[in-house]
Amino acid sequence: MAKDEINAFLGVGTSYEGKLKFQGSVRIDGEFYGQIDADGTLIVGQEARIEGQVAVASLILSGLVQGQVVASTKVVMHKTARLQGSVCSPCMVMEDGAVLDGEVLMTKKEELSAPQECRFLEE
Repeated sequence: MAKDEINAFLGVGTSYEGKLKFQGSVRIDGEFYGQIDADGTLIVGQEARIEGQVAVASLILSGLVQGQVVASTKVVMHKTARLQGSVCSPCMVMEDGAVLDGEVLMTKKEELSAPQECRFLEE
C-alpha cells in the first residue's frame, strides 16, 4: 500500500453516525457524528462536518470539526479549517485563515500514549 493511499472515503452528501476505527488514511467529505479512533491519518475535506471525539495519529483539516481532538503526531489546519473544541497534540500547523475556537494542549509525543492523558479530557 502506498504511503499516501486513502483506504476509505466518505463522500459529499453522505452522513454517518456511530464509531469509526481504521488504520491507514481515511478522507471524509460528508458528515460524521460520533467517535473516530484510529492509528492513521484523518483527512477532513472543505465541505465536511464532524461532531464528536476524534483520536488519530494525524488530522488534516480543511472543513469543520466540533468536539475533542487528540492527535498523537500532528494537526494541520488549512485556511478553510474550523475547529470548535479542544485539541491535544505535540505538533500543530495552522494556515492563515484557519479558525480555532477552544482549548489547545501541546504535549510531547511520548507523553501522549492515550487520549485520556490529555488534561482537558478529565474535566
